[in-house]
Amino acid sequence: MRKRLGMITPSSNSVLEPVTSTMLAGVSGVTSHFSRFRVTEIALDAAALSQFDASVMLPAADLLADAKVDAIAWNGTSASWLGVSRDRSLCEAITERTGVPATTSTLACIDAARAVGAKRVGLVSPYTDDVQRRIGDVWAAEGIAPHAERHLGLRDNFSFAEVEPSTIADMIRAVAAEGADAIVILCTNLDGAALAAPLERELDIAVLDSVAVTLWRTLELAGGDISALAQWGRIFQTSAVIK
Repeated sequence: MRKRLGMITPSSNSVLEPVTSTMLAGVSGVTSHFSRFRVTEIALDAAALSQFDASVMLPAADLLADAKVDAIAWNGTSASWLGVSRDRSLCEAITERTGVPATTSTLACIDAARAVGAKRVGLVSPYTDDVQRRIGDVWAAEGIAPHAERHLGLRDNFSFAEVEPSTIADMIRAVAAEGADAIVILCTNLDGAALAAPLERELDIAVLDSVAVTLWRTLELAGGDISALAQWGRIFQTSAVIK
């Protein structure tokens, strides 16, 4: 049975659409559909934070619902610094408006870390020092205090996509060397999905890329077969832990 997956996408993100489409290229009967709203920078000032107001995100969900999608994801990690309650409220509002189950990248990453039984989670991101500190606080409040981290100090959202995969891989290796038993690539505009499976084999730990994990959770919400994507990492052999 065909599954349509709706993705709410930051306007300046140039990674998540092609990566998601590539991952689904060999999966019969599953398609991804995208709706954008404006996001250009990641910071903690009022202007940057206001980009993620639900009033500008919900119309994007409405447009996806017109395509009769089976699940909707906010394919961005903003709740990791805004607070996870923001995403839970957003998902409730999306489902109330559209009748479609919803998730987000942050919720999916937290689900994934719990699903693989991680005890020492490492975070890899492109963000600035203050954003990364806030992320640590937010994740700790969810019972997942980061064990180790690396970040790049970038603010311009478009620039995240320009980071070379080799740089991301080096950051993952550095965090793994500090004893993390799972690593989250926390940004849907970092080109890390293709790194997960080979680095899992190299390091023998779970590597949870935000784009891949958002697809994992959205496909599961839609009632699809996550195992069809097993070549993309361990998470596709693991069902979400639902509380």
